[in-house]
Amino acid sequence: MFLKRIITYLCVAGLAASLSACGSKKGNASAAATDAMPAATGMVKYPEKGEMRLLTDRPPQLETPLEVFKKDITPNEFFFVRWHLAEIVRRIDEDTFRLRIGGAVAHPLELSMNDLRTKFPADSMVALCICSGNSRASFDPKVPGSQWGNGAMGNAKWKGVRVKDILAMAGVQKGAVDVSFAGMDKGTLPGVPGFTKSLSIDHATDGEVLIAYEMNGTPIPMLNGYPLKLVVPGWYASYWVGALGNIEVHKEKYKGFWMEKAYRIANTPGRTERPDSLVKETIPLTTVQLHSIFVSPTGAEPLKAGQKYTLEGLTFNDGSGISRVEVSADGGKTWAAATMDPEIGKYSWRRWKHEWTPATTGSYDLAVRATDSKGNTQPEKQWNRSGYARGFIEHIKVQAQ
Repeated sequence: MFLKRIITYLCVAGLAASLSACGSKKGNASAAATDAMPAATGMVKYPEKGEMRLLTDRPPQLETPLEVFKKDITPNEFFFVRWHLAEIVRRIDEDTFRLRIGGAVAHPLELSMNDLRTKFPADSMVALCICSGNSRASFDPKVPGSQWGNGAMGNAKWKGVRVKDILAMAGVQKGAVDVSFAGMDKGTLPGVPGFTKSLSIDHATDGEVLIAYEMNGTPIPMLNGYPLKLVVPGWYASYWVGALGNIEVHKEKYKGFWMEKAYRIANTPGRTERPDSLVKETIPLTTVQLHSIFVSPTGAEPLKAGQKYTLEGLTFNDGSGISRVEVSADGGKTWAAATMDPEIGKYSWRRWKHEWTPATTGSYDLAVRATDSKGNTQPEKQWNRSGYARGFIEHIKVQAQ
C-alpha cells in the first residue's frame, strides 16, 4: 500500500508517469515511452528508493543525499540513479529473461538467471560506482549537463559472475579485439542509438569485470539496472551498463555512438582544457580520477569557536591506491595530515578524518586533497567542456561563532 501511494504521488506530480511497481516477476521486458527533458530539482521518493534529490525525471536521475555517505556501504534505497535513454526497463520476468552472448564466439549463449547463479562460480567485490559527471555543478565556468553535486556515486558490494567465465563458456574466436555490452533501455525516437559500451577483450577477460545480479546482498533495484549490471571496477559508471541484455564479441574495434561520440574527454594531463581553447583530440573517458570530498561538515551548519570537530570525508581513485589525505583550514596555505580508515576493497572509496578546532570566530575556508600511490596530488584547478572526472581540490566555507 505504501509503494502504491508513492507511485500515485509521482504520477500526479508528473515526475514518474512511466514507472509502475517494481518487482522480480513482472511480465516480459518492456518500457514506457517518455521524453528526455529536465525536471525541477527537489527531493522525491521513487519506488524502492528513499528521499533523494531529483535532477531529471525522463529518464530518472536521482542524487544521493550527502549524509548517506557517513556509511561505508551505500544502502540500495539511497544509491544514485542515472539512465541515458528515456524508455527504461520497468518489467522483467526472471523466468523468461535471457542474457544473450554472440558475435565472434564458437557457442552463442542464452543464459537464464538460474544459469548465471548455478553454472558459474560466484564472485564479489566492494567497489565504487561513480558517474562521470559527479560534482559537475562545481565546474567554473558552468558546463551543460545535469548539475550533480557530490552524490552521483555509491559504494556497494556486488556479487555476480566474471565476464571472463562467461566468455570462456562461449568460446571466444581467435582475433577477437573488443566486447560490447548493451542495455535494454531505449530511446523514444527511431534511430536513437541504444546504450552500448565496449571494453577490449583483454580488459573484459581480466577476471575483475563482473556481471552482477546482487547489490548489497539483494537483487539489484529496478532503477539501478535490474536484473543484471555490468561492474567495471575503477572505471566510471558510464561503463557500468544497467539492465544488461546482450554481450557481443567483435573482431574489429567497436565504434558505437556511446564510444565514438559520447563520454569523451580531452587527451591532456589532468583531463583538462580551456574554455577559450578546446582541444581537438579527445579520447573515451575511462578510469576514475583521484578526488576527495567533505561529508562533514557541509558548510551549512554553524560551528563554535574553541570546540573540537571531526572533519570527515571520502577519497577515491581508479583502484591504484591512496597514499595520503591532507586538510587545510586556511584555503590551502597550510596543510595537515588526515587519518585514513583501513581499505575495505581495492576499488572502494576510503574514509578520512581529521580533528580540528576553530580557534576564533569568523569564516574558515576548509580544503581537502589526496595524493595517490604514484605521488600525484589533486590540482587546484581543472576544467573541461563536459564537466567530467572532477579531480580538483574541494573547498567549503564554514562559519565559527
